[in-house]
Amino acid sequence: MTTPAPAGVWIITPGHTPTRFPSARASGADVALVDLEDSVPPAAKPDARLTARAFFTNPLPADTALGVRISTPTTRDGILDLAALAEYPDRPQIVLIPKVESPRDIDIVAGALDTPDHAPHLYALIETPRALENLPAIVRAARIAGVLFGTADYATATGCSKAWEPMLHARSALVASAAAAGIPAIDSPFFDLDDLEGLRDEAERVKALGFAGKSCVHPHHLDVLTKVFTSTGEEIAAARAIVAAAENAGGRIVRVGHQMIGPPMVQAARSLLARAAARTTQEVTA
Repeated sequence: MTTPAPAGVWIITPGHTPTRFPSARASGADVALVDLEDSVPPAAKPDARLTARAFFTNPLPADTALGVRISTPTTRDGILDLAALAEYPDRPQIVLIPKVESPRDIDIVAGALDTPDHAPHLYALIETPRALENLPAIVRAARIAGVLFGTADYATATGCSKAWEPMLHARSALVASAAAAGIPAIDSPFFDLDDLEGLRDEAERVKALGFAGKSCVHPHHLDVLTKVFTSTGEEIAAARAIVAAAENAGGRIVRVGHQMIGPPMVQAARSLLARAAARTTQEVTA
């Protein structure tokens, strides 16, 4: 993969409602996905596969990467989704693969969609206990670009609630495995559409855990998520100061403001600056 995997704020829109496509594409989210899986009723899936191709037609939005969530690739619907995607004249930049439980699921999608001219970013949707058990192998799949956590299906599979405490272990394990593999982790949507304070609280908590972004299913949540996951000017300035001080210190521990700065803080500052630079590059080149 020659370009960084997209992170930040994701919005997901149903594939059988093309009237929503323009607003999703123009939402300003870092990633907009058209969904062929859970949000599409079974009877509407054949039409959705045809309709969704319009989501990727030119002109492409300036600041938003476009992708698709397919059905589970080992099911009939997943196979039909992959066959349809392979024939799209304009290809998605991202493919989100649900119910991933082994590297094989990613290999199947790569085998179906990769061509000499195009290889989409493949994100694994982690939403079952078995997936959590197999995370060390999943995150090291040859073609994986990132992971996304699915709280709703995980809560159903384990019999727990979607509240913060029951989800904390799974979220922490996901972030740790993704960090070990050097790939981004994106958090699940927040499902109470009107509780913006709850959304902000959860978004700030998952960012503090190490998630690189969070998804949503309604434009009403975009403003809050964008504010949480976009580095502020003050954060960027502080990161630049840390990196500059470290470079001038020749590897020694150094004080910046009220903090003693060592290698882990310097690496975190460099990562923040790299993400900010990648976002700027995407905006300029899109």
